[in-house]
Amino acid sequence: MDSEDDMHDAHDVDEDYEEDYYSGDGMYSDGEGYDFDDNDDDGDDDDDDDEGNDDANDDVILSLQQKKFTVLKEEDIKQRQEDDITKIVSVLSISRDSACMLLRRFSWSVTNVHEEWFANEEKVRKAVGLLENLDNKAPKSGELPCGICFESYKVEKISTAACGHPFCNTCWTAYISTSINDGPGCLTLRCPIPSCGAAVGVDMINRLTTEEDKSKYRRYLLRSYIEDNRKTKWCPAPGCDCAIEFDIGSENYDVTCHCSHSFCWNCTEEAHRPVDCDTVSKWIMKNSAESENMNWILANSKPCPKCKRPIEKNQGCMHMTCNPPCKYEFCWLCLGQWSDHGERTGGFYACNRYEAAKQEGAYDEAERRREMAKNSLERYTHYYERWATNQSSRQKAIADLQQMQTVHLAKLSVLQNIPETDLKFILEAWMQIVECRRVLKWTYAYGYYIPEPELAKRNLFEYLQGDAEANLERLHQCAEKELHTYLSDRDPPHSQEEFRNFKTKLAGLTSITRNYFENLVRALENGLSDVITNAEESSKTSSSKTAAAGTSKPKAVKGKGPTKGGASSHTDGWTCESCTFVNPKTGTECQMCHTSR
Repeated sequence: MDSEDDMHDAHDVDEDYEEDYYSGDGMYSDGEGYDFDDNDDDGDDDDDDDEGNDDANDDVILSLQQKKFTVLKEEDIKQRQEDDITKIVSVLSISRDSACMLLRRFSWSVTNVHEEWFANEEKVRKAVGLLENLDNKAPKSGELPCGICFESYKVEKISTAACGHPFCNTCWTAYISTSINDGPGCLTLRCPIPSCGAAVGVDMINRLTTEEDKSKYRRYLLRSYIEDNRKTKWCPAPGCDCAIEFDIGSENYDVTCHCSHSFCWNCTEEAHRPVDCDTVSKWIMKNSAESENMNWILANSKPCPKCKRPIEKNQGCMHMTCNPPCKYEFCWLCLGQWSDHGERTGGFYACNRYEAAKQEGAYDEAERRREMAKNSLERYTHYYERWATNQSSRQKAIADLQQMQTVHLAKLSVLQNIPETDLKFILEAWMQIVECRRVLKWTYAYGYYIPEPELAKRNLFEYLQGDAEANLERLHQCAEKELHTYLSDRDPPHSQEEFRNFKTKLAGLTSITRNYFENLVRALENGLSDVITNAEESSKTSSSKTAAAGTSKPKAVKGKGPTKGGASSHTDGWTCESCTFVNPKTGTECQMCHTSR
């Protein structure tokens, strides 16, 4: 079969014959429609200005990552729709109305439409509702009965779909309006006769519906182009009308929209690299679940022995009184009735009955459950607080970056007599801070789900995370505190030599921090697979000793045993004792933590 381009050339039609589906008398003919006229000078100027600003923003946003996606604005989406419809019209020689319905049926895939159409045109027509060769011409004069209200109307007040079933315009309008108000299902609207499969196209909707219904229909048609395509998704940021087209073969799912919102294209949650989507889903679910509330109740309260409501102890005395209407008085320790307590049971701050029963094991199960709940709650709180703290720090850094771009950069340029183009290192530092805060935040979710028995992995994780966090704090302090001194109106002002030293320091901290976080990200994305557990090392050492003992007396081998810098030897290299990373034999510095051998 000829290529798609050859078929397009063979079936090319005259431009005067083709009518723009979204302009003139077509779908977007009203004043609020979309203009695709390339000769509109004013529109082109505006678009150029907008695109220039968007490109500038993209350069800033994407300077730390490789762009493997395309941001589509509304006009871009509509232009693509228009182009796809034109391709179908040119190749299949059908109306634009029919081409639109075909593309909707096959998820706006031009290739799929061509394949299915040429494989079995009759089957495709039947599935979409494109009827042909029907001898059902309506009379040019007289009256016809409406198939819904059964009233007789003049022919000019009767409308039919391709099937020829006559209905009055009033009933058609009500039928279409109800379908549009019901949702996107109106895009596959059929003839009101239940047994008829004839499709109701855009032309009839334009002619019979109100402007409000037309606007809703246009919105559904636009959204279907994105939502039916597996390579495109809407930006989830509130109020954003852009979509993202993603390169399916890319491994990094983090994308950034024109609105500056970064999110994961795979799960549409906020960008969370290097943590996988399953871990993020579990973490978000845990943060919003009631399970932690129950853990807190179990760890910090006891049920009233009478009404079973949970009660929290807020004072030192063991004498507890339940709230009305219960008002039951009992001992906090043994949960016995308070009237049986007093001096003989140890007073108000102790309970001999509880101590005796505890020694007999009466409270072992309850205490065990309470202790487990308390430990689980403390562990979760540890990770959640740090996760939330880095989130708030990132939001503050974003605000500081915006203020630096709009206010402080120009002021600093004047004070230091330096062009703003030479101050990009400050923006790079702040963008690095924002990105590192995001990564650091999600590492705490990652750390929470590291299994307790995998101690070697946890130690390596905490080591890498600690180094990365320490360097980030130094960078953040330099960009936030030290930079502020150069923005103040000091007398005398800072010398250019002092500012050059500051520039060298900030740029160096930015580079170092980036390297540390790249190591952290790589390690987490590999599942900390470079870790060799102590059990594996012990097993290898034990096996080698056993084999050597069974053959001959072991001989000293050059390079065995501890070496300078705290590194140990390994059969295929040397193992860093700081992070347990196995390095090549020829290396003198750990590739993971940069500790000398």
